[in-house]
Amino acid sequence: MIRVGVGGWTYEPWRGTFYPQGLRQADELKHASRALTAIEINGTFYGSQKPESYQKWHDETPDGFRFSLKGPRFAVNRRVLGEAGESIARFFTTGMDRLGDKLGPILWQFAATKQFDRDDMAAFIALLPEKLGERRLQHALEVRHESFRDPAFLALARGANCAAVFAHADKYPTPLDATDAPTADFAYARLQNCAEEEATGYPPAALDGWAAQARDWAADGARDVYVFFISGAKVRAPAAAQALIARLAAQS
Repeated sequence: MIRVGVGGWTYEPWRGTFYPQGLRQADELKHASRALTAIEINGTFYGSQKPESYQKWHDETPDGFRFSLKGPRFAVNRRVLGEAGESIARFFTTGMDRLGDKLGPILWQFAATKQFDRDDMAAFIALLPEKLGERRLQHALEVRHESFRDPAFLALARGANCAAVFAHADKYPTPLDATDAPTADFAYARLQNCAEEEATGYPPAALDGWAAQARDWAADGARDVYVFFISGAKVRAPAAAQALIARLAAQS
């Protein structure tokens, strides 16, 4: 399954563009989850969410929808990653199990200043739980420093079945090229170069290319793929995601 979405669902410039005029803010998630197939939640990076919030998100979205949750900053923004055990453990007790089968990958996003230390990254990865209850967890690692363009990092991710994130971004280097094989049994991409002058964020030819690339990552259905349009001209992100979804549907 290839799922495509954006970051969050509350963004004022989407009102009247992505969201119809007059739509209640309380109904935005319901609308977004029927136009897209996944949403990456950024709020979990900044603070704990309530179990009731996770339950509400579950109940408002259709079957097959997925939420990606960004791991807390207290776990990733530290000098010694191997000391993040308490923060990681606490994160998984906040009620995200209420999402049920709508819980997608956990995204661990590291600061652009964080450099690759093999032993410390290995210690961090070892802290990531394999399951939440009976549900197997998927972990994605977004690293943003040039030092992670190292086969040793990719080997660590691959050995733990963690997805090294492919980021299409001008600001940050990415450890993977788009044509590299994913490091896990799922792939995670964050496309961050939407341009406001493009109605669909990316030019049509570029979206054609991303559709083909997503199908390659999926390996003929053997691998789940998550593609998020994040950052850049955020006002165009929903249109970009919908345009990619339409291309994937046309190719199926």
